[in-house]
Amino acid sequence: MRFRKLIAAGAAATMLAASGCGFTGIYDVPLPGGADLGDHPYRVKVQLRDALDLVPQSGVKVNEVSVGRVEKIDLAKDGWTAEVTVLVNGDIELPSNAIANLRQSSLLGEKYIQLAAPGQDASGERLSDGGTIPVSRTDRSVEVEEVLGALSMLLNGGGVEQLNTITKELNTALSGNEQDVKGLLRNANQLVSALDEQSGDITQALDGLNRLSMSLNGQKDRIAGAIENLGPGLEVLEKQRGQLVTMLQALDRLSGVATQTINASQEDLVANLKSLLPVLQKLGEAGSDLPNALELLLSYPFTDEAVKGAKGDFFNLYLDLDLDLAEVMKNLGRSRQNPLKDVPILGGLTSGQEGTGGNPPPLPLPGESQQQAQPQQDQGGQDAPQEQAPRSGVEGIFDVFAGGR
Repeated sequence: MRFRKLIAAGAAATMLAASGCGFTGIYDVPLPGGADLGDHPYRVKVQLRDALDLVPQSGVKVNEVSVGRVEKIDLAKDGWTAEVTVLVNGDIELPSNAIANLRQSSLLGEKYIQLAAPGQDASGERLSDGGTIPVSRTDRSVEVEEVLGALSMLLNGGGVEQLNTITKELNTALSGNEQDVKGLLRNANQLVSALDEQSGDITQALDGLNRLSMSLNGQKDRIAGAIENLGPGLEVLEKQRGQLVTMLQALDRLSGVATQTINASQEDLVANLKSLLPVLQKLGEAGSDLPNALELLLSYPFTDEAVKGAKGDFFNLYLDLDLDLAEVMKNLGRSRQNPLKDVPILGGLTSGQEGTGGNPPPLPLPGESQQQAQPQQDQGGQDAPQEQAPRSGVEGIFDVFAGGR
């Protein structure tokens, strides 16, 4: 009995204290086990299109962790939007462009407000006390009633009967054509596989077509001008159509004559080509020698080095002549031919064939030529015409070198 009185007295004292502090309802009583708001919580207003059955003292979560509670639910200034005021722990930092969702903890659980950052687009500024999350950044989850209502519409007046009709028609169409349908599916599978293997080529072709279309779009004015200027050209072709037909007919006759000529001269043509084969082979074997020879042909008889010595219209020639008689005789002795056979005095000594009887002719007297010492007669007994006698001795040798007789 005494215990009951103590409980009643405590309840009365609590009610009196509440009435003295402005108690407005059961929503002012904090629920046990609620979120810890800390020493300095801040208020945020969340605008929702539909608050559903959200009530004050509902939870506020960040990453499924309770960080606050719903303080009150009012009507926004536009008269159509619910404005929910929430208290959030002061240690929780959210960006100024945070988003809010109205969710349900379980199938039949309570509603709560879920706060989160907008991902990579998060603002650098912090959501401060008195901030507002507008309707554009809020959403709500689907209600169980909505799911059941949609299912009811589907089963009672939706497309279930149509699905039944479609199934029956498919069975009727496929009945007896199973092999054809299987073949069609196999071919479709092969087609899809081939397209998948060539996806890279198809992508490149589409990219090339895209670049072509962009190029054509950039040259649209030129293409339009070309098409417009094509009309006069077509008119000229139309006027010259008869001449073109005549030319084609003449070309046809010419091709026929050329064919007959080639057929008639086929053997000769093949023989000429075979005869030309060795020449072509030798030209191939000549290689780089042929161009070099052609270069020399253009400057014959002078080489490219000789052209460098040309100073205008004359050439500079430097000659070293050794007139040492001993060296001259040595060079004459090394020769395979007798260079002294044209010299009357030395020719008989060296060859033994000139003169009478293999003996050298007698030396002329001073002031007398050889023909004066030995006059010759022809067969008629008359004196033969005299020729100028070659010079004798060393003078004759140098006359031979100089080209004289």
